[in-house]
Amino acid sequence: MSGWFTVEQIDGDTAAISEYGHWEETHCYLLCGRERALLIDTGLGFCDIRAEVNKLTELPVTVVTTHVHADHIGGHGLFDHIAVHELERGWLDGHFPLPPAAVRMNLAPMPPWVDEKNYRVFQGKPSETYRNGDVFDLGDRKVLVLHTPGHSPGHCCFYEPDRGHLYAGDLVYAGCLYAFYPSTDPAAFYRSIKRIAALDVRRLLPGHHRLDVSPALIRTARDAFASLERENKLFQGAGTFDFGEIQIKI
Repeated sequence: MSGWFTVEQIDGDTAAISEYGHWEETHCYLLCGRERALLIDTGLGFCDIRAEVNKLTELPVTVVTTHVHADHIGGHGLFDHIAVHELERGWLDGHFPLPPAAVRMNLAPMPPWVDEKNYRVFQGKPSETYRNGDVFDLGDRKVLVLHTPGHSPGHCCFYEPDRGHLYAGDLVYAGCLYAFYPSTDPAAFYRSIKRIAALDVRRLLPGHHRLDVSPALIRTARDAFASLERENKLFQGAGTFDFGEIQIKI
């Protein structure tokens, strides 16, 4: 569907590709270097994100995955080179942890042109896996993998130390942070937030909702998790807690 994606330039060689027409309001990020490009996540899969990427670059593209949830891997099948954290390789390769009916319910309502009954999450073999500390070298641009579990076992953020850009996936954004699924870990989530809060982040680039968020939101999330820990509420089933720009559901 024409017009589904919104493309916003972050800087001269970085673009956000967003899906504001769905309540998830997902963001994918295209990072272009001298030799190749990196696409962080591929969104919901309702429209052809590859066609959008082709408008922006002629470089060979590697897709990297913040985590293997349906709203972040929907367009993976449109690309030849897909990478994922080693802990979630199986989720991508035939063992997605939710049945199709549950995925459809989580993503509803879908756009009218999507055949909801036949919607399936991408499943396929990744070209490579990565782990904490690995680096993607785009030619004149290096992107560091940070394993940040909590929202999922293999959740990763991607960090550019030279620019201070943090591509945060579902670790932190303006909205409700989720750590209540069976595959989530609230304590690990808090440890990951604390780790990220120690970095020099000059631009926070979230996986959902508002794009114009301050890096100070990381410290807000850190302090929110800290308060839940102090109150002995950092366990699944404790509830949903409001901290202003963010909420935490555990």
